[in-house]
Amino acid sequence: MYTNLAYNTYTQNNIGVESPAKLIQMMYEGILRFNMQAKRSIKEGDIERRTYWINRSNAVISELINILDYDQGDIAHYLSGLYTYQLRLLLEANIHNDITKIDEVNQVIKGLLDAWKESSDVAQQA
Repeated sequence: MYTNLAYNTYTQNNIGVESPAKLIQMMYEGILRFNMQAKRSIKEGDIERRTYWINRSNAVISELINILDYDQGDIAHYLSGLYTYQLRLLLEANIHNDITKIDEVNQVIKGLLDAWKESSDVAQQA
């Protein structure tokens, strides 16, 4: 139930989503927004809010793991490991109030978002 939270939230709030590709993009963008709030909460010393925002990011990443299609080859296995590592970094950030761990997650998610946008653009042009 918890892992479907992110997916359900996005689909309920964005009924007009045109494609699953757009949904993935929105999930990456959501992680970046939630992490920004988590960083702000760490700087303000607000443990409750920090935990809330990191848990939101974790929910989205968990859903990304759950929707991987392993029939598509090695990329799904690679992404599973990458996403799992991001969950670990967020756990460490939450335990140690470590903004650098959140920054590391953000760097990976930004790279994935850019690659996703690029591949979506190529697919639309084809």
